[in-house]
Amino acid sequence: MVSMYLSSMLFLISGSLSCVILSLLCLKSGQAWFIEWELLSLNSSSVAMTLILDWMSFMFLGFVMFISSMVLYYSGEYMHGDSNMNRFMYLVLAFVMSMGFLIISPNLISILLGWDGLGLVSYVLVIYYQNEKSANAGMLTALSNRVGDVAILLAISLFFSCGGWNFLFYVENMPDKEFVGLLCGLVVLAAMTKSAQIPFSAWLPAAMAAPTPVSALVHSSTLVTAGVYLLIRFSPALEGRLCQTVLLLLSSLTMFMAGLGANFEYDLKKIIALSTLSQLGVMMSILSLGYADLPFSSMAHALFKALLFMCAGAVIHSVKDYQDIRMMGGLVYHMPLTGMCMNLANLALCGTPFLAGFYSKDMILEVAFMSPINMVSFLLYALATGLTVCYTMRLVYYSLSGDFNLGNLYSISDEGKIMTNPMIGLSVGAVFGGASLAWLIFPCPYMICMSPVFKMLALIVSVIGGVLGYLLNLNAVNYYLNSLKHYKMVVFSGSMWFMPFLSTYGVSKGFLGSGETYQSAGDMGWSEYYGGQGIYSFVMNSSKTLQVFQDNSMKIYMLSFLLWVIVLVFVVF
Repeated sequence: MVSMYLSSMLFLISGSLSCVILSLLCLKSGQAWFIEWELLSLNSSSVAMTLILDWMSFMFLGFVMFISSMVLYYSGEYMHGDSNMNRFMYLVLAFVMSMGFLIISPNLISILLGWDGLGLVSYVLVIYYQNEKSANAGMLTALSNRVGDVAILLAISLFFSCGGWNFLFYVENMPDKEFVGLLCGLVVLAAMTKSAQIPFSAWLPAAMAAPTPVSALVHSSTLVTAGVYLLIRFSPALEGRLCQTVLLLLSSLTMFMAGLGANFEYDLKKIIALSTLSQLGVMMSILSLGYADLPFSSMAHALFKALLFMCAGAVIHSVKDYQDIRMMGGLVYHMPLTGMCMNLANLALCGTPFLAGFYSKDMILEVAFMSPINMVSFLLYALATGLTVCYTMRLVYYSLSGDFNLGNLYSISDEGKIMTNPMIGLSVGAVFGGASLAWLIFPCPYMICMSPVFKMLALIVSVIGGVLGYLLNLNAVNYYLNSLKHYKMVVFSGSMWFMPFLSTYGVSKGFLGSGETYQSAGDMGWSEYYGGQGIYSFVMNSSKTLQVFQDNSMKIYMLSFLLWVIVLVFVVF
């Protein structure tokens, strides 16, 4: 019997190849297929199920399927001892299906099917390991994404004024009405929640409670890039609007905040999650500058980020399920293949020339430096680029090089073929993916004209960041704890600017506090005294008194007779 992970891998990889071939044919011929069937007509607006099959959707689908096939094959060994492995596989396939719905939908109503599906299945996957930490992380993920779902629902109601929900027909020439600004704002809000921009950043590192294969799939290629994909489709409508400026500032802050936080983090998976957050900030910021074709290279990012998560999973699997990088070190001697793949992914992430990350990241930075952005955004771009290399070198030092920090009894090796084969497949993508995409999507190169200082700036800050990242950690081993001297600054920087705290306790404290006050003072206080319990007490006491009168007691009769005599005496005289 063929294992489910193997059959799923074969099915998805064949689908991936078909989609990439179709994408190349569409790119060559310039064709696109638009399929629509009407479900019901409402006030001259028809609710229709719509699919768009163009080079963009095929390419995106191909990459999602390829990464999913590698992840499912990898799960065959990673989740080997799990009693519910088939359930896990079905959930991952449901996730891929939801992403597929999202990609091929040019209609806001049908896009909601995939959008909500992503949110729901991601919640189920985050709470896969059933413990309190996973439940909290899942709830934070689900509720953060619900904000985006509500924004999409409101956008659907606003689109009613356009006469239909196929946004591809309207984004090019939106009617110049008041609601269009609000509509674009709602779409940007929805994209920000899915792509975890400030102030919705807390859920992405929290979602690391999910199994590592889920992290490799969800937080590299699917869920987090759904927001980027939606904005690519909507980009013509955002031109010159206020939401673009707001998005630029928030996404620049996100990439800086995530880069800073990753330099203080010790959890291996959270460092990679924060690096994803930083790269998402880069993609969203360049979208806010109006360059819709540049973030499409996010697919190359998905390749090496999935590879990085897989390497992290292999390392965690070997080192007795530790995730603290201080417990690792010197792994390159024991896991040479994983170490090589991890270094490859790290170099691609830093934008090393001629690897996958270089073709997108370098061009994005140069185009951003050429654009009329303000000084704050420019500095945030430069600092975030330096910090990316800084935390990468820190990760390399703590996990791959450095001293071996595990105990005496260990068994660390690259023995698992099922886990290492997908890593080799994605390594090829991490080397050639960026160049191939750049040659396909940009047949005519961008004319980038800038001074030598700006041209070299990305390289200069990367080198400075790398040197600092490695040397500071060499220094940290034999140096007294500086972090205690600057404790408040370290805590602020390392906790994502208190974002997880503000997103959970900060939001709930007011509502839960006022709810408790209302319950104690109102529901269980005065309203109870004058409401249900008060009426009950009054009726019970009255009936008890009446009962006493009806007990045929001689004393009561004589007393009532005396009272009547007194009343008569007063009335007569």
